[in-house]
Amino acid sequence: MQDIKNLWEKVLSRVETNVSVVYYELWIEPLELIDYKDKLIIASNSQNAKKQVLKYHQKELSDAIADVFGEEIEFEILDPQEKDEYLKQNKTEETQVFEEDEKKFVFNPKYTFDNFIIGKSNQYCAAAARAVAENPGQKFNPLFIYGGVGLGKTHLLHAIGNYIKQNNPKLKIQYVTCDQFTNDYIASLGTNKEKSTIKGTVEFREKYRNVDVLMVDDIQFISGRTSTQEEFFNTFNDLYQNNKQIIISSDRPPKEIETLADRLTSRLLSGLIQDMQMPDFETRVAILRKKAQLERYFIDDEVIEFIAEKAATNIREMEGLLSKVYFFASLLGKKTATIEDAREALKEQLDIQKEKLTPESIIKTVCDYYSIDYAEITGKKKSKEIVEPRMISIYLISEMMDLPLVTIGKLFGGRDHTTIIHARDKIAELVKKDQKTKMIVNDLKSKINE
Repeated sequence: MQDIKNLWEKVLSRVETNVSVVYYELWIEPLELIDYKDKLIIASNSQNAKKQVLKYHQKELSDAIADVFGEEIEFEILDPQEKDEYLKQNKTEETQVFEEDEKKFVFNPKYTFDNFIIGKSNQYCAAAARAVAENPGQKFNPLFIYGGVGLGKTHLLHAIGNYIKQNNPKLKIQYVTCDQFTNDYIASLGTNKEKSTIKGTVEFREKYRNVDVLMVDDIQFISGRTSTQEEFFNTFNDLYQNNKQIIISSDRPPKEIETLADRLTSRLLSGLIQDMQMPDFETRVAILRKKAQLERYFIDDEVIEFIAEKAATNIREMEGLLSKVYFFASLLGKKTATIEDAREALKEQLDIQKEKLTPESIIKTVCDYYSIDYAEITGKKKSKEIVEPRMISIYLISEMMDLPLVTIGKLFGGRDHTTIIHARDKIAELVKKDQKTKMIVNDLKSKINE
């Protein structure tokens, strides 16, 4: 069934050369081959996608299938509901094998070191990732990369995986999210006391310990999961003692992951800890230009800079805005997206962000982040656990909104403008010098913009 899957990938590649980039990304690329008996059974990601392919690109798809398979083969496209019904009714051994193949993780081929844009914010992370990819198990073990949402941590993990697969194909790599590791561990314990857990435990350890490289994404979610931490600790030790490479990503450093066992924290701290910081404007522009080049988008430089300014906290969001602008221009029949297209395409989104952004919403986001009450942060209380969030709130409101100092002071119990200036300037200085404060502020900005 793996051979059929490879042929299907060739079919998609053939179709890609005969349709526009936008239509390929929207309707063709998401198509999934789920079965092959007398005909190909293809699943689309929506009912609308099915209609679009059958209406506009049925011939291109049919020709590509005949070209790759060497004969004309019938095919049927299913929408998500039809796919579920088909799989329930056709649970054959063949489809089960195919589903198992689908579950095997494949690194995103677009995430490589060559297309990872390096700037001051991520140069050390990139260098460490490259060193680990070139010499797994020999340098920087474990490698722990942390940073806010959408800054490129997953890109680097995939880049490591792609590099190793290309240069050391015999090495066995296991990539999982923390949630998947937890779910696999729970499943290995069995569903009831009468069921033997020996087989499940053996399979679990075979999966996670019989590897050369283990990657765990979003390890912060292991917080509070005592049994999972114990199993991960044992897995970590087994791999580390056998010189197997361990790579971990998180949204915060090990010491700031709540309820993490001391001995596990110690293990995570034993390697190299690198933080992925917010990219500066120049790096964001370079990232967008690379994205446009890879996706064959024709975009004016003015548009690139416009998006880099509007989406300053999240690379993923930034790339999404770029795609939206190009798609909008394509629908209008334009070959190149202009600044006018960008303003029109993003008008609703930017208006919504502007409407949602209020000083109260910023304060509430900070309160949720620190788990404190709104009344406490705006009140007179001066304890350490309240003062820092209050000052950060003042800083964020000052930076993200054009409000008079007196107005900001009124939000915080009528504090005078000199107090507001002091709080704003102190956090601004800490952002420059203290990495922890910088990470917190950037994380909050990302949450506020979301």
